Amino acid sequence: MDLSFDLGRGAASLGHRFLIGLQPGHVLGDHDKRLLSLLKPAGVVFFRANFLADAPYDDWLAAHRKLMADIREHIGRDEVLFCIDHEGGGVLRPPAPITPFAYARRWKEQAADVGRAMGIELASLGFNVNFAPVLDVNSNADNPVIGQRAFGATPQEVTTAARPFLQAMQAEGVLGCPKHFPGHGDTSVDSHYGLPVVDIDAATFRNRELAPFRDMADAQARMIMTAHIVFPRIDPGTPATMSEVMLQDILRGELGFKGVVVSDDLGMAAISSMLDRPETSIKLANAGCDLLCMCAYWADTSLILRMTDHILAGVRDGSVAEATLAQSHQRIAALLSSAPQHAVRRLPDDAFAQHSTLAPLRDNSPRKVSEGGAATV
Repeated sequence: MDLSFDLGRGAASLGHRFLIGLQPGHVLGDHDKRLLSLLKPAGVVFFRANFLADAPYDDWLAAHRKLMADIREHIGRDEVLFCIDHEGGGVLRPPAPITPFAYARRWKEQAADVGRAMGIELASLGFNVNFAPVLDVNSNADNPVIGQRAFGATPQEVTTAARPFLQAMQAEGVLGCPKHFPGHGDTSVDSHYGLPVVDIDAATFRNRELAPFRDMADAQARMIMTAHIVFPRIDPGTPATMSEVMLQDILRGELGFKGVVVSDDLGMAAISSMLDRPETSIKLANAGCDLLCMCAYWADTSLILRMTDHILAGVRDGSVAEATLAQSHQRIAALLSSAPQHAVRRLPDDAFAQHSTLAPLRDNSPRKVSEGGAATV
């Protein structure tokens, strides 16, 4: 698997830095076929609309198996990251009989059991990455996007549940991706719709927001997802996703994280208007944001190619550190070569029956859910 950076190969040498959100539908469309064949991304992200909803288990599972096979064929590589947001509550994608656990707050005492059950079920669907657990400390009662998705309102509550959840899920062959670094819990703006600013001092930032991530950095986490949030007293004006201070100095330097950094969906309104600016791609590269999520309607071929062109131009003129690009390539290659690859298979009915007894299940009240990544409560 050659993922070495080669300026002469152009966009093809950077395509694997993307996680592409599939267009709606349970059949691979022409748009996605072209995009996957051209870029050969590290992986894909599935949403609710990518499953054959309201069909019997065996029927939607067969369609899902075919979709997975088609994705591999068009990427042309055995090693693929098949990713999904599967937290519980309103952030659940696959249809029944996949167990509809409630939001994380309601099963924090059963976190290991839920992590194991989610790992078994997601692996049976071929997924090897779950964008969970949420490590945000829900310290703001008016937070419009985190709420019950967080395990608790203190770092201790979050860490006590998140660590066993991650370890149990990963033991079943599904890599966790703790989120949203450096912390989305104190925001009053949903980053799907605007750019949150959290004006807290450095001591509060380190003792509250960073505490769960500090624990996860040495708790077998192979991936961490960023948040599109500005902390003006830490790095004024720069969203964390493209901040060298946040990702290089703090996450890697201070916390010692050596794994893969994944952006939250770049199509979210907090950051989407910046994507076509050359300086945005340059900042993302220099910050060491390894995998760039371009999800659903934002997975636009021409935009992605322009972003890769901006990075390549930055390498040529010296505004992008080629050494940083090489380090990202190495981390992505190591992740791809070691990520478990699962065949899609049917689970017995009694497995789902048993899982449904482990923890509270989601109720059926309506929720506002964003298909671009996380869900709003």
